Amino acid sequence: MTEQTKIVDIYIMGKHYQVPEGLTIMTALEYCGYRLVRGCGCRAGFCGACATVYNLKDDPQLKFDLACQKTVEQDMYLAQIPFFPAAKATYDIEKLEPTGEQVLAVYPLIEKCFGCNTCTKACPQELEVMWYMSDILRGDIPEVMNKSFDCVMCGLCAARCPQGLVPYNYALLSRRLYGKYLAPRSKHLEDRIAEINANKFDADIEKLKKMDKKEIQKKYQTRDIEAAY
Repeated sequence: MTEQTKIVDIYIMGKHYQVPEGLTIMTALEYCGYRLVRGCGCRAGFCGACATVYNLKDDPQLKFDLACQKTVEQDMYLAQIPFFPAAKATYDIEKLEPTGEQVLAVYPLIEKCFGCNTCTKACPQELEVMWYMSDILRGDIPEVMNKSFDCVMCGLCAARCPQGLVPYNYALLSRRLYGKYLAPRSKHLEDRIAEINANKFDADIEKLKKMDKKEIQKKYQTRDIEAAY
């Protein structure tokens, strides 16, 4: 640590620590000696495992983010939140229809949403959670898919909902219905699946399995790359 490094004061579970400015909440926890076993998945903002609630000195309002993305601030108060259960229905996607009525049949509690917008405020991805909840009630599955596409399933919307709703699970079902029934079909993907089912690539796969690591790396580095258009 150089002399120019700025130090900030943070509080973890009520205990005072000093850490270098610029660390993420996750790295600050580890800098302070905490060993993260849970709540530290991809560390790149994709898995949603490190959902974090914090506040700042003299500001009682709770704030929300992903610990692997949010950097520490002066007088930040941190707490590790435990896993919280969220109701997830069991369903067979093959037996469902891509409609809002179907989503409501699987998750009837959606109708309890009264539009308080707490879910949107809690979302670290800044998704319009309340609005896609409204889209579900209107039966607009494609719009639910569009608005919830970047959801990382961190669960903060469910943790903060005063009605005990689980918006991210409702959006997940909607995206699955869209992908199964409404998304435009890709001809080249269907062709490739047919080739796989016809065992076209079995010999190549067996050949790869017998190569050593250096051969595989060389083959990867010298592969043909299709030009982007």
